[in-house]
Amino acid sequence: MLYYLFEYLYKTLNIPGTGVFQYITFRSGLAVILSLMISTIYGKKIIGFLRNQQVGETVRELGLQGQNEKAGTPTMGGLIIIIATLIPVLLLTKLNNIYIILLIVTTLWMGTIGFIDDYIKIFKKDKQGLKGIFKVIGQVGLGVIVGSVLYLHPGVTIRNEQLKTIEINRTENVISQAAPEIKSTATTIPFVKNNEFDYAQLLQWAGEGYENWAWIVFIPIVIFIITAVSNGANLTDGIDGLAAGTSAISVVALGLFTFVSGNIIFSSYLNIMYIPNSGEMTVFIAAFAGALIGFLWYNSYPAAVFMGDTGSLTIGGIIAVLAIAVRKELLIPLLCGIFLVENFSVVIQVTYFKWTKKRTGEGKRIFLMSPLHHHYQKKGYHESKIVTRFWIVGIILAILSIVTLKLR
Repeated sequence: MLYYLFEYLYKTLNIPGTGVFQYITFRSGLAVILSLMISTIYGKKIIGFLRNQQVGETVRELGLQGQNEKAGTPTMGGLIIIIATLIPVLLLTKLNNIYIILLIVTTLWMGTIGFIDDYIKIFKKDKQGLKGIFKVIGQVGLGVIVGSVLYLHPGVTIRNEQLKTIEINRTENVISQAAPEIKSTATTIPFVKNNEFDYAQLLQWAGEGYENWAWIVFIPIVIFIITAVSNGANLTDGIDGLAAGTSAISVVALGLFTFVSGNIIFSSYLNIMYIPNSGEMTVFIAAFAGALIGFLWYNSYPAAVFMGDTGSLTIGGIIAVLAIAVRKELLIPLLCGIFLVENFSVVIQVTYFKWTKKRTGEGKRIFLMSPLHHHYQKKGYHESKIVTRFWIVGIILAILSIVTLKLR
């Protein structure tokens, strides 16, 4: 909203200084500051409201140190993240940008699923919350929407850096494009020299016109990624500050990807895919990162509030959509390595337990407890030490992900 006001002041009334809102970097900086202020200042009021409404966490007895002390801690704190993200986004972004629209829909969609789950757990006294099948239906539904929009919307295009030519007129300072914007389901393969891969190529066996059926591959892949990442974030949300901190690290890295991919000069220099209009997502990411960091003010050990599924499902959904939109979804196993390991630890634990029980009649476990962070708690590590070390690993993974821009 403020973007359009200042655009009018700049282009119509020619008021000096108002043109600064045309710069993504300025609006991103403003978004971080605003989201931090909202999440830290008003976050306390939201926590107080949740406490007054007796929206307290019911902690299962898992035999973990300090576990009982967390009973009654307000949950649904994901509302802080959602509010602190959406207000700066509505004020500072181009709301007609298709990527911004998708991200707003994702935030509200996944936030609603998580809110319903938390509501059932707290007010209906059902520890299972929303049935798994309904969660999956919600995630698949979002995947269908995101996949269909990215595939069909005319505003979602790319310019292949390897096919285009850029001419720079140094006198007029104008950049002209020889290659047009095209619709494509191409993505980026990390650590590979010619690193662009089109999902449509998987259908080459179908013969002439196979490109028209690329959605058969693309949309299911989008559904799988959104479901996997949102569940991964949900599993990671088990100890104070873990999910919020690791997510903030991944989101900042994604912000760099959106900025360079949406900038024709940087994408040309780095020889990466140029995605028109994707740079606007940087403002959303800045607001989201600020909201996550501000939430950590209250969620760091000992937590004054938990994010609940309202926050964790939303975080996972947003990260997945961001990665897909900027054509970096194949980087998710590296960039979101913490989520991946947490997911796998549960899958491995359950699979091994069932397999050994079937063979010997007694189920055995590989980890003391899953997800993985509980394994280290069982070994006697303090929550703060586990979280800090996971953050360090997350930073290393984020740096390796950024390095893929040139290391191929």
